[in-house]
Amino acid sequence: MTSEDLHAISADWLKSLENASSTGDVKSFVSHFLSDGWFRDLLCFSWDFRTLSGSEKICGFLSEMVDGRSRLEYSGLCDFKLDDHTANAPSPFKLPGSQGIEGVQGAFTFSITNPAALGRAFFRLTQDNDGNWKALTLFTNMQDLVGYEESSTDRHGLYEGRQITWEEEIEAKFRAIEADPTVLIVGGGQAGLTCAARLGRLGIRALVIEKNTRVGDSWRQRYPNLTMHTPAYQSSMLYNPYPTNFPKYIPKGKIANFLDSYAVNQELCIWLSSIVASTPVYDSSSARWTVGVQRGDRKVILNPKHLVLATGYGQPRIPTWNGMHDFRGALYHSDFHTDAEQFRGERVVVVGACNAGGDICQDFIAHGAAEVTIVQRSATCVVSSSAAEETNYKLPFSDNNPIEELDFRNNSLPLSFLLQLKKSGGTQHVKMFDKELHEGLRKAGFNLTWESSPGSGEVGLEGFIYSRFASGTMLDIGCGKLIIEGKVKVKQGQDISHLDKDGITFKDGSKLSADVIVLATGNEPIMKGTRALLGDKITEQLPPEVWGLDSEGELNQTYRPSGHQGLWFAIGPFETSRFFSKHLGLQILARELGIA
Repeated sequence: MTSEDLHAISADWLKSLENASSTGDVKSFVSHFLSDGWFRDLLCFSWDFRTLSGSEKICGFLSEMVDGRSRLEYSGLCDFKLDDHTANAPSPFKLPGSQGIEGVQGAFTFSITNPAALGRAFFRLTQDNDGNWKALTLFTNMQDLVGYEESSTDRHGLYEGRQITWEEEIEAKFRAIEADPTVLIVGGGQAGLTCAARLGRLGIRALVIEKNTRVGDSWRQRYPNLTMHTPAYQSSMLYNPYPTNFPKYIPKGKIANFLDSYAVNQELCIWLSSIVASTPVYDSSSARWTVGVQRGDRKVILNPKHLVLATGYGQPRIPTWNGMHDFRGALYHSDFHTDAEQFRGERVVVVGACNAGGDICQDFIAHGAAEVTIVQRSATCVVSSSAAEETNYKLPFSDNNPIEELDFRNNSLPLSFLLQLKKSGGTQHVKMFDKELHEGLRKAGFNLTWESSPGSGEVGLEGFIYSRFASGTMLDIGCGKLIIEGKVKVKQGQDISHLDKDGITFKDGSKLSADVIVLATGNEPIMKGTRALLGDKITEQLPPEVWGLDSEGELNQTYRPSGHQGLWFAIGPFETSRFFSKHLGLQILARELGIA
């Protein structure tokens, strides 16, 4: 199809959709979808994230009554304008999977009546059995609240006629934040920093507390050979892309230093060496928290309206086996791996065959360990970095386009629908790129899977990321080759019996002698740390999981209502916080304005 054809198909469908929206005709609006179409809405029709599948559910959602009117009529979406001037202008698409679904995709902008807001949508149209163009997917996304739009420029500049310097202005801003923060963010990693930067652009006072002595230490203190496993553009920071001379896969030290500079450049108010010192208490009458913060050697009481937990992964998960205290070598969790060189010439066993385990095996090989064995306790989803880049991270348009355009398109696809596509052939497509790698791993005795749970279908890397926070995966950057070449040996060890002074004994009677044992056994669920921080009373009011998919396919508690007033969770990889920090900011802003 020509660009004119693509535009005409999109414009005709959009004009008819707008007419249904402006008249509040739910039945007509839903008729613009395929009968098995998908609708994902972020904050346009409710103050939450919703995904509906099929005409009946979409109709039910839009027909729900709000102030005596249907959601469709109440929200009052209008002023639809086809987006012809960005990378998401109308274009052809073909989705991965055995069905070979193809059609026309594109974006449009719109206005929302209640609340007064601006939105943007992304559609994918295919033809039904009668040849009519219908929505396979429609994504509606709130962009800004009218009158409170996100600031896009730095207010600092020439000082002609001004009475204070930039330094004085920043100092005054920080004093105001510290005296009365609207939002307290616990955790100064990439998610916490991104949220603070976003909230600042929305005019919301946000204070970050970070337990470490320096911004970036959450990366700086991890194992030495850690690098980003995704390309730099995919993991760029909000408002502040990496320098063009950064490597494609950025080492952890450069990430740490960049985060440090990011906090300065984005003028973020951060208390270092600071922790929550006592269980926070929420007062529903004043809608404020009381939080005791230990800042260095003094305790400060804060009363924010909102508490954002951006504490990252849970604490190290350390199994307990008999005899652990008897082992006479070095025994530690992978989170505390810092120096493989000290174990040069020694026998190493790494328990756990996922990302950390693979990276640490590489580190020991590089530093001359006499023998390295990886203990695989369950099958692993292995995708090479090259296959992931080709199938997951390949830019659909020129890299001259803002990363926000990629984020917008990527998040337009409902997660449950994405996993369906993976099951129906998308995962098979990715596996083709790694055929040789997978064959070699199997021959070496390394077990593979693409099911995040037995019988759930081959959801691949994305399924593990969304359902298990990537637990059970190895985004391979070289360990696979070492396993195939026999430099890293594989031991299947689902059942470890005990440890003794010389190593590990398994329930089948087999043994592994070792001088060093590293437990690459993952991290505890986030809710376990949440309970320790907030106590039982608040935690019992929350859903049982942070992250993972709910019944509609949206991430549990993540950048959306948590189940407790004034409490939010901000976690996930760079791209998640880059995109959803806006939604967190909009929800907090709406509550401050009294319109949510």
